[in-house]
Amino acid sequence: MFRRATGLLARPLLSSARARARPFSTDLPVAPNADESFVEAWKKVVPNLDPPKTPLSFMKHRPPTPSSIPTKLTVNFVLPYASELSTKEVDMVIIPATTGQLGVLPGHVATIAELKPGVLSVHEGNDVSKYFISSGFAFIHANSYADIIAIEAVPIDRIDPSLVQKGLAEFTQKLSSASTDLEKAEAQIGVELHSALNFALTG
Repeated sequence: MFRRATGLLARPLLSSARARARPFSTDLPVAPNADESFVEAWKKVVPNLDPPKTPLSFMKHRPPTPSSIPTKLTVNFVLPYASELSTKEVDMVIIPATTGQLGVLPGHVATIAELKPGVLSVHEGNDVSKYFISSGFAFIHANSYADIIAIEAVPIDRIDPSLVQKGLAEFTQKLSSASTDLEKAEAQIGVELHSALNFALTG
């Protein structure tokens, strides 16, 4: 077994030029929308009826990746009931992802991030807009577009600090007196949410 491993290590590595030539998935050309093989097979069997739509028929072309990095990041920030930002060109956004704070600039690598309760900061020149978001997802595209989908969001300046402190105290009390797993889980969610709200206001 060790001899086999030594033999594998002794193999020549790919040249750096060949390694650099391999394209990333975001650099690959867009696949055509129509499922041509399915349409051809359908026409052979049922020539008098139009073929049904396949999932590929409803997919749009991926926007092309620009050859140079744009100077602005285009952001769409939406909630289930409203659109906060629509194709807004900004300098940077800072997203509260479950893996930590995620700063997104123009030219960011394509990424999907799950959001946690925290502050979403939108930087546009010297102006910074801050929203507290509960949860959701962020989709960062290779063409310097970012789609941020949150379950709930509110501007920081509309949050009442006294209500946050009151809610944190209530849920902390509920957590200490919870007797069932369901009560503990509900109280824990309340504590985490109000703690994040408190940190957003004071930190």
